[in-house]
Amino acid sequence: MGETQRKISSGQIRFMSPERGVLQLATNAVLNAIWDLWAKAEDKPLWRLVADMTPEELVKTMDFRYVSDVLTPEQALEMLKKQANTKAGRIQLALQNQAVPAYNTSAGWLGHSDDKVRELLQSATKQGFRHFKLKAGLGVEADRKRLGFVREVVGDEGVLMVDVNQLWDVDEAIEYMKQLADLKLWFIEEPTSPDDILGHAKIRAALKPYGIGVATGEHINNRVMFKQLLQAEALDAVQLDACRLASVNEILTVLLMSAKFGVPVVPHSGGAGMVELCSHISTIDFAVVSGKKSILEYTDHLHEAFEAPAAITPQGYHVTPTVPGYSCDVREAQFAEFECPNGSFWSSTRGQTMLGDPWRGVPGEQTS
Repeated sequence: MGETQRKISSGQIRFMSPERGVLQLATNAVLNAIWDLWAKAEDKPLWRLVADMTPEELVKTMDFRYVSDVLTPEQALEMLKKQANTKAGRIQLALQNQAVPAYNTSAGWLGHSDDKVRELLQSATKQGFRHFKLKAGLGVEADRKRLGFVREVVGDEGVLMVDVNQLWDVDEAIEYMKQLADLKLWFIEEPTSPDDILGHAKIRAALKPYGIGVATGEHINNRVMFKQLLQAEALDAVQLDACRLASVNEILTVLLMSAKFGVPVVPHSGGAGMVELCSHISTIDFAVVSGKKSILEYTDHLHEAFEAPAAITPQGYHVTPTVPGYSCDVREAQFAEFECPNGSFWSSTRGQTMLGDPWRGVPGEQTS
C-alpha cells in the first residue's frame, strides 16, 4: 500500500501541485476506496484490519518521504512494537465501545438563541458529553457573554473549546483570546491562516501562560506541514482530516509523528460521512499508535445517508465500527434522491435554490 500511494502521487503529475489541492483529494479518494475494499475482502472493519497487522506490515503501508528527519521507518517500527505489547487490551475496550470519547458541537452554532443553547447543552450532557466546542469571533464582549453562559450550564467539569475558522491575523488572535482566558478554554481552533505555521507557533507560545492551547489541521493536505507544525511546537491538538491526507497511508504517518511529539490527535469530523471515517481513525490511534484516548466530534445529522451510520453510547463514547470496510457506503436511496440534476431533491424549492447558489440552504456550511 505504501508503494501504491507513491505510484499514484508521483511522476509528472507532481508538477501540477505536489500533495495538495484537488490532486491530493483525488489521491485520497482512490486510496480510501482501496482501503475500503481491502477491509471488506478481509471481512473486517477498517480499524480492525489495521489493528490486526504486525508492526512490520504497518510500516510498509506508510510514506516517510520528507519526514524522515522527524520519523524514520525504524523509529516507527519501534513505536508500534512498543504499543503492540498492550494492544490486545485496547482492542477489547474498542469492542466494548470504550475507545473514543465524543465531543459535541451541535450546541455551538452562532445562530442559536440562549434558550436553544441551554436546551442543546442539557441534552448533550444527558447523552454523556463532557467536551463542547463553540463557534466564536462575534466580538470579545459578545463571546464573553455567550461563553460565560455556556460555562454556567456545563459547570467547571465541562471542557470548552472554540473555533473561529481562520478569522484573525496572528497578533489579533493573541490579544482577542487573552480576554477570554478566565473562561478556561482548552484550545482555540484555526485562529489564523492554516498555512501559517510560524503564526500558529507564535499564538501558542503567547497563549500558553493563559492556559489556552491551539488546534488546527482540517485544511492541511500532507504530512510535511504537520511535521513542521509539530517541530515548531505550534499545536496542542492535531486535527487531521481523513479526506485531505493521502488516506490511511499518510494518516498513520501523522498519527505516529503526533505520538512522538506527545500531541493528541482530534480528527476533523464536521461533514457528511466524516464521523463515520474518523471513528476508524481515532480507534486506530488508540488501539495501535498512541495507546491514549483522545476525543472525536460527533454531529447528530447526516448519518442517515450511510449504510453503517455513526452513533454514540449513553456514556458519550463513539460506537466502534463493526461493519466490514471503511463505513463509507452511501444508501442507494440517497442516489435516487440527490443525484444531480435528476434526483427528486433538485426539483424541490430548496434544491432549485441550491442549483443557482450551492451555498444557500445549507445551514452552517459557511462556517463549518
